[in-house]
Amino acid sequence: MKEMVNKSIKWSISIAVITFVLAAIFSIVSTGVLHGVSWTFGLLVVLFIVLIGILFDMIGIASTAADETPFHSMAARKVYGAKHSIRIVRNADRFANFCNDVIGDISGIISGTAAALVIIQLAHSMEISENSALEYGINVGLTSLIAAVTVGGKAFGKSFAITYSRDIIFQVGKLLQFLEEKFHITIIKDNKRKKTKKNSKKRK
Repeated sequence: MKEMVNKSIKWSISIAVITFVLAAIFSIVSTGVLHGVSWTFGLLVVLFIVLIGILFDMIGIASTAADETPFHSMAARKVYGAKHSIRIVRNADRFANFCNDVIGDISGIISGTAAALVIIQLAHSMEISENSALEYGINVGLTSLIAAVTVGGKAFGKSFAITYSRDIIFQVGKLLQFLEEKFHITIIKDNKRKKTKKNSKKRK
């Protein structure tokens, strides 16, 4: 019980730090990209950020819905990405937490901030006076549109992720193996060796 609580605390702290760093990066990049551009391009950037949130939300749900059994036979045949797919499914709780809560929430917050900048740019380009009824209408309309796209996209993504969970996780597994082999970036560690070592110590 105590060990589980300690692991949860460590994970919570580490994920909070990761969230802080990623949020800062997202904010700096989005603000830099939106600075000095037209409102039409800015709106495309906002929709792209929303799309990132929807995509990661879909991947996170797929990881919790997928069954690792089909990947074992694929791993036995040494199919590329199968072992990393098993890692994802075995660590579905943390993987989904990262995809849904970290990337998903950051995308939602950043898209809201970016939308506010787009509204300012749109009002400036149309020479709309501040606090006018037209500016208020544009603000409500654009915010509602982004919210509708986000919620509707995630609703579609959830059903799609549950139906095609194996295919989605398999593609992500391929990507993780590619990153590990080509760039030596390990997203999810294989804890199989650690478990076997612990089991051997218990047997002794």
